[in-house]
This record gives sequence, structure tokens and C-alpha cells, in this order.
Amino acid sequence: MNDLSSVPTPEETPQRQRKPDWIRVKAPTSKGYGETRQLMRDLKLTTVCEEAACPNIGECWTKKHATVMILGDTCTRACAFCNVKTGMPGRVDPAEPANVAELALKTGLEHIVITSVDRDDLPDGGASQFVKVIEAIRAATPSTTIEILTPDFRNKMQRAVEAIVMARPDVYNHNLETVPRLYPTIRPGARYYASLRLLEEVKRHDPSIFTKSGVMLGLGEERLEIHQVMDDMRCADIDFLTMGQYLRPTPKHAEVKEFVTPQAFKAYGAIARAKGFLQVAASPLTRSSYHAGADFAEMRAAREAKLAKAAQVGVKA
Repeated sequence: MNDLSSVPTPEETPQRQRKPDWIRVKAPTSKGYGETRQLMRDLKLTTVCEEAACPNIGECWTKKHATVMILGDTCTRACAFCNVKTGMPGRVDPAEPANVAELALKTGLEHIVITSVDRDDLPDGGASQFVKVIEAIRAATPSTTIEILTPDFRNKMQRAVEAIVMARPDVYNHNLETVPRLYPTIRPGARYYASLRLLEEVKRHDPSIFTKSGVMLGLGEERLEIHQVMDDMRCADIDFLTMGQYLRPTPKHAEVKEFVTPQAFKAYGAIARAKGFLQVAASPLTRSSYHAGADFAEMRAAREAKLAKAAQVGVKA
């Protein structure tokens, strides 16, 4: 009567991994955070800070720094690491460029970061909306420097990159996310070498635009694989490398294989600098747009110093 052998065993609920002390952050409660949140609502803007559950949202929004996510809040891809919802996106908002420009103007941003969901449903992948946003910001607040973080524009890359580069963002970012071996499970809708070619195309069209890319650690990658990714990035003339700890958004996403220590991140950063990147940000809490404004200023100064040194050597020769 009490024999339960034939009763199906219920699926175990995956337990959340306990995070180490070095990546724990406090819940956002500041006045500045609330003001930034309300401004986003008033302008009907979406941010990757919220959609991707960024751990730095409290710090950044307190300073009124936010990464705007254009082209809606629904992605046509389903990456194993990403918390942005997947499905069929809605129509492109024609008021979005003006609203983003108003955000930059109202907050007095010196540096703004614009990203987007993947829009494989659009003929240009959404490239024209990036162009409109850049142009609107330039018109409203010409002194604001603009950093964009684009998708890979699958099968539409060359024309998309050409159009965006003509609008002249200051920084063009596209993340490789992980090592090539893990692409089939972590980033199945993308191709590693196609992403590298995208960043090469940016430099081919306009070498003066800074290029940037990032990877997540803790997904099961090997140390030498990370070194190879760095070499591939330098071959593509990428200026800025970001490296941060992958954090599992929900139990349905890819699991964290390892919590990489701050010391290991520091060592990776030293290796990356030795390989010739103009700027490197490597820490557990580093994200693509974390401290983006300050990092951009440092990167620009590093390029100027490098050019000045080359000119001096040329004069002596």
C-alpha cells in the first residue's frame, strides 16, 4: 500500500550556487538609482542593466550611468548565458532615437553606451536604428562620446558595419563572449570567426574608431584557450578587452563551472596588456560597459601616448 516504486521521481529543483564574497553586491537603494529608473520609464527606454540582471546596476545608476538597449526587449536568439527574453520582437520604435538623445542631454552624460537585442527578423539586423540613435545624440549633445555594442548582424554584416561606421561612433564593441569550443552550447546562434571578422571590418573601414570586445570566464574554458582568444583579438587589431565572471541568471541557464578568483583575473589582465591591448578591464564584476566612460578616456590617452612615442622615434631615426 505504501510502495512508491512506480511513482515517477519528481525533478530536483536546481539549487542556486553560493557566490563567493568577492562578487556579492548590495541591493540598489540610493536616490540616484531611483531617479535613473524613473527617467528610463518616462522616456520608455529599455536598459540591458535590468534585462541582463547586471550586478553593477546599483553603482552605475546611482551615477546616472546606464546602457540603453534599443530595438525592443525581445531577442531573436536564445544564448545559454543571457537573461534577455527570446521570441518574436515587436515593431521598431521611431521615437527611440530622440528619446535616447534626450536621456543623454538630461543626464549630462559625457559617455553613453548603446546596445541592442539581436534582430534577425529585420532586413538590416537593426543597423539603421543604431545610425539614427548616433545621429540623434550627436545633434542633441555633440560633446557626448558614443560607444555602441552591436550584435553580429548574421548574414548582413558587411553592409550593417559600413552604415554604422559612417555614423562614426567613438567605440565599436562586439563581444566574443567565450572561447570557440564552447560556442555550440553557449552561443549557438553565432559564429566565433564571424564575430572576429566584424571587428576587423570596422578597422578596415575606419582605423580611428576604437574597437572593443569581451569574454566571460567561468563557463568551462581552459587557460590556454583564453590566451588564444587574446591573440585572435590582437590579430583583428582590437583595442580594448574586457573580462568578467559569468553569473548564472536563472537555473535554466548555463551553469557556472568555476568562480574565477580576483588574483586569476589580475594575471589574465597582465597577460593581455603584454599582448598589446590599449586598454584592459579584468575583474570578477567587469562587464562590457562597466566604468566605460573612464576606460574610454584612458584608452584615448594611451593611443595618443603611443602615437607620440612613434612620432618621436621617427624623428630620431
